[in-house]
Amino acid sequence: MKTIGLIGGMSWESSAEYYRLINEGVRERLGGLHSADCLMYSFDFAEIEQLQSAGAWDEATARMVDVARRLEAGGAACVLICTNTMHRMADDVQAAIRVPLIHIADPTAEVICRDGYHTVGLLGTIYTMEQDFYKGRLREKYGLTVLTPDAADRQAVNRIIYDELVCGTIRPESRDLYIEVIERLAQRGAQAIILGCTEIGLLIKPEHSPLPVYDTTALHAAAAVDFALSDQ
Repeated sequence: MKTIGLIGGMSWESSAEYYRLINEGVRERLGGLHSADCLMYSFDFAEIEQLQSAGAWDEATARMVDVARRLEAGGAACVLICTNTMHRMADDVQAAIRVPLIHIADPTAEVICRDGYHTVGLLGTIYTMEQDFYKGRLREKYGLTVLTPDAADRQAVNRIIYDELVCGTIRPESRDLYIEVIERLAQRGAQAIILGCTEIGLLIKPEHSPLPVYDTTALHAAAAVDFALSDQ
């Protein structure tokens, strides 16, 4: 089994899901008492959020690169950034290490394309929804048309992530708001929804959504398991 390197803590709520899903995936595949061979570095998310809000992306990139190198030096055979937003610096992180970085958008897009969808709605932080590092990869590498909510809905989606979900707070009224946002994206032509923040899956389950949803946390974790067991 190959060792999985995880850059976590952004937030630890979703990092805990990564740890659970990866270990469950290995146990399901190998049986018995098997669990994942993995390393995790967990950031203090308050520090990362301050860099995000200040637009200090160069400093954030340097910190991500440093951790990726440490995971590689510790024996990781691959690296995962356990958050969608910080894939803004995915190319820089990959360039700094020899082992593969498993990009969170790739397993998500591959399953969407396999399922035959071509127009998707994207929910995530304001950075993921408004900047092009994520939408551009979906568009250019996979040919997907990506719709994002309107400005007011983007602010509401982002607020719930940072004020509630990263703190482990799950509110039915916030779920209702997300469902309304999904319905508006459906009216604009979205065929499916990408839960493009690793905490959204804590709030929105498939049974809540009028459209098929793709949980990037679960798909990313499954890709890590596939990689780790590829020699089995």
